[in-house]
Formats: sequence, C-alpha cells, structure tokens
Amino acid sequence: MSPPPPIVLSFAASDPTGGAGAQADLLTIASLDCHPLSVLTALTAQDTHGVHGLLAVEPEWIARQAERVMADIPVAAFKLGALGSARNAECIAAILAAHPRTPVVLDPVLASGRGDPLADEGIAQALRARLLPLTTVLTPNSLEARALSRAAPDAALADCARALIAAGCRYVLITGTHEPGARVVNRLYDARGVASEASWERLPGSYHGSGCTLASALASFLAKGMAAPEAARAAQDYTWKALAAGFRPGGGQWLPNRFFGPR
Repeated sequence: MSPPPPIVLSFAASDPTGGAGAQADLLTIASLDCHPLSVLTALTAQDTHGVHGLLAVEPEWIARQAERVMADIPVAAFKLGALGSARNAECIAAILAAHPRTPVVLDPVLASGRGDPLADEGIAQALRARLLPLTTVLTPNSLEARALSRAAPDAALADCARALIAAGCRYVLITGTHEPGARVVNRLYDARGVASEASWERLPGSYHGSGCTLASALASFLAKGMAAPEAARAAQDYTWKALAAGFRPGGGQWLPNRFFGPR
C-alpha cells in the first residue's frame, strides 16, 4: 500500500459553477497530486456572471466538520477562502491556533470577480485581528491589500504589505491583475520588503476563480515541503498556465483549466 499524498484542508464557500470556492480548491489541490479535505463555510447561488446570494454555515458546523476530519487525517497545510461570517472567521482562527506548525494560506476573498461583496467590515476586522497573526502567506489582489490595510485607493502596495505583515502575516503575495500595465506584476513581501517579483503576460478576458487557484496551489506546494518563496513562484506558474488554457462554459467569465496538461 502506497503512503497517502500530502493533505490540504480548504475552508471555503461552495461555488456551483466549479470555477471558484471549495470546488476550485479541490480541483487545484488534486491536480497537484495532493489530497483535498474541505470544510464548507457558506453556500452560494452564482453562475459565471456573478454571485446572486450567500448563506453562511453556522460556526458550530464549521467546528464539527473540521474536528471530525482532523481527528482522523493529518493535515499538511490549510487554505482559507471566503468564510461567510465574522463568527466563522473567529471559529476557524481557534482551530488553526491549535496547529501552529501547519502552514496557512489565506486568500482574503472580499468580493467576486465582478465586484459582488462576499465579506463585510465585520469579516474584514476578524481577518485582521484573528487570522492574519496565524497566516503564513496572505494572497490579496491589490484591491484587497488596500482594503485590508485600510489604505487609500491609490496607496503604494509596498506600504500595504508592510502594514499587513505588521499585523502578523509572515509573507504577503500581492497580485497585480487590477493594476495598470501590459504585464501582471506579482510581488511577494516579507518583513524586509520585496522578497521576490514575477511578471506575467496579461491574458485577455475575465476569469472566475484565479485567486482561489493561486492560493490553493500555493498551499499544495507548501504541503509538499517547499519554502514559501519557491511555493509562491510555483503557484504563480501553475495558475498562469491554468488561465492560459481556460475555457468559457457559460455566458460570463472564463474558468481556469486546472488539468491543463502533464506537469
């Protein structure tokens, strides 16, 4: 009997399209030869055009899902996406605090790709106070980085990263999709400043689930034992290739193809 693959536990909302959320995490983690576990934080009604409703799971059920599976299966990395409520964020923080040596990747999902809100200020505050101090790598886009750090809309992203690291994150990977320029520039920051920078061809079209793909890929590489800078670079490469091979199953955004070919 072969040993089990690295195990990654995703805390995320369900997305019926499979483009983002828990389904995106499961596809990404499995495609990278890890085994995904999932704790659902919310149900959503959405299509490839956007989110039309969200129903948060009660925190008691967050705890019950996580406690049972983690009592049975060892987890090598955690990935956090949309959490549904501030109470859920606090519940998950208590769970993670009991596993301080397990890496945590936090994708601070504040809105959908078209801008539908998925988090209120209460959730943002719970992220800042309870989850950032437990986070190994935070993966905000530039809009999320400014919102989480309470910065102005035109604030320098280096200043945002500095504030987020001061709040407790070890690394912050800020993606540049929403910034101007012919190429997308992503920068990984640590307490010393820019730890690494990567530039990617800007692909045409609008994609659903790119942030979930990046964060769950990063968690998978951490689960395999990579250091954070190497895991961040590998996750970006994987995500760009999944987007480049993307497809449009409906009338709205494109979805990443996580099984784009042999790796």
